[in-house]
Amino acid sequence: PDITGNSVACGHKPTVAGPLLFTDELRFCLTRGDGQIRVVSDPLASSAPALRLSQGDEGEGETCSICFEPWTTSGEHRLSTLRCGHLFGYTCIARWVKGQGQGARCPQCNKKTKRTDIILLYARKLRALDNTEQESMKRSLEQEHSLRRKAELESAQCRLQLQVMTDECGELHKQLQELKTLMAQPGCGPSQSSAASLSGLFQRQDSTQVGHYVFSKAVLVSQVGGCRVLSYCEPLSCLLASQPSPHTSLVPGCGVKKVSTLNLKACQYIPIHVKQIRGLAFNRQADSLLLSAALDNTIKLTSLMTNTVVQTYNTGKPVWSCCWCLDNNNYVYAGLSNGSVLVYDTRDTSTHVQELQPLRSRCPVASLSYVPRAASSSFPCGGLIAGSLDGGCFWEQVDGTTYRPHMLPLETGGCTDIQVQPESRHCLVTYRPGRSKPSLRCVLMELNRTPQQDAAQEPSCSCYPVQTFSAGSSCKLLTKNAVFRSPAGEGSTLVCAGDEATNSIMVWDAGSGSLIQKLSADLPVLDICPFEVNQGSYLASLTEKMLKIYKWE
Repeated sequence: PDITGNSVACGHKPTVAGPLLFTDELRFCLTRGDGQIRVVSDPLASSAPALRLSQGDEGEGETCSICFEPWTTSGEHRLSTLRCGHLFGYTCIARWVKGQGQGARCPQCNKKTKRTDIILLYARKLRALDNTEQESMKRSLEQEHSLRRKAELESAQCRLQLQVMTDECGELHKQLQELKTLMAQPGCGPSQSSAASLSGLFQRQDSTQVGHYVFSKAVLVSQVGGCRVLSYCEPLSCLLASQPSPHTSLVPGCGVKKVSTLNLKACQYIPIHVKQIRGLAFNRQADSLLLSAALDNTIKLTSLMTNTVVQTYNTGKPVWSCCWCLDNNNYVYAGLSNGSVLVYDTRDTSTHVQELQPLRSRCPVASLSYVPRAASSSFPCGGLIAGSLDGGCFWEQVDGTTYRPHMLPLETGGCTDIQVQPESRHCLVTYRPGRSKPSLRCVLMELNRTPQQDAAQEPSCSCYPVQTFSAGSSCKLLTKNAVFRSPAGEGSTLVCAGDEATNSIMVWDAGSGSLIQKLSADLPVLDICPFEVNQGSYLASLTEKMLKIYKWE
């Protein structure tokens, strides 16, 4: 007979069907020979609570889920836990694991466990804190902080746009007053065309009031040297000069130093690249996005609003130059060390959309300049001018990502830089000294386009020299020069180039070819950048350590 007084069929040995629970009451299951299960217990066993706690009981966190008795802070029934985190009295969970043997599992989550997983806890009282509302408030606070940062960024952009529009409004008001003065003069009646008045306003140039550059201030960019290229951000009114990190142990690599043109003070360093930066460029969108190229095989887009890199493109080769497409701000160009030019779409972050292969040798692309479309009747097409030591090539943008190459008739073997003046369709080509011509030469060339003779022949793009400027006999560095509109008048153009032999800047008048002035720089000039701020014209020159500012007066 079994322990309840009932007899068990002969030949059928009772077996334990479930785990044995050691509590104040003895409860276990027996399997009869016919496969049916009978629960054998004392009279109070049927009224005992089930093994699993309800969801509400679990929330109490004060009783053992095996014996339903409160755990203690000491003794045999002290608080303990398994690796899964569920809590029990020590004696209960120890007997539970021992009773199940090697296949022991947690009574709560059914995860595998063993005796060594039992951990004693030292706690006087245990209660789960409901922090749902706190977490919700944290998420709301983070969302508010994000919206506030976004609003501050938009506010800064609006303030900058307001400043730009205020300057433009002041300039237009000044022009309006001058036009009214012209209209009030005798002989200038309503019958005369307004075009003639505008022409007389913008094209007049008083020879007695020709200005010149005057030294304004010198700004230390890098004490250890290593500066290379320079660019101007018009929306933020600041110059950007490349330099190695001032704290190489903390922030290695290279970046740019911000120099405010309002107070002519260096204000901030922005880390961007791992190796030396070789190119900086801005677009015409006034969004303060800086395009940079470096020898670490990348070009990057950096937001000067937040001083963070927002996009990185891996080129696979060291990058020597870069520029924006002025006809479509979605495209940027990277000139590589193998002579190729990669075209990137800023909307596609995966890879480049086009590769422009070199037509001659694979010299590094030292300079890239974009000529916007339809800026001149004699040269209406837009495209990219890529310059290398082997010469130059104009990649005419036919449509989208289709380009047609035109080799420019330049001297081979000595071209160090090509800069473009988009409005006048001129380009400034710099040649290093050679045996036949022992001085540095800057040749101003005019771009032209040969009309299409027949349907089978494509129109060709070329250039021809209009003026040559000579400097010193030394050119050991790949420096960048500048060609731009003169602050003295709408019709004149200035050419600026660094002279390594005398550590100075040569300023020529492009029309007459005469040297206007020579600005002292103390060290070889690496880059030159003209800019305008607060209705004043300035010229910035970058050496290895210093940035010098000159004002037009």
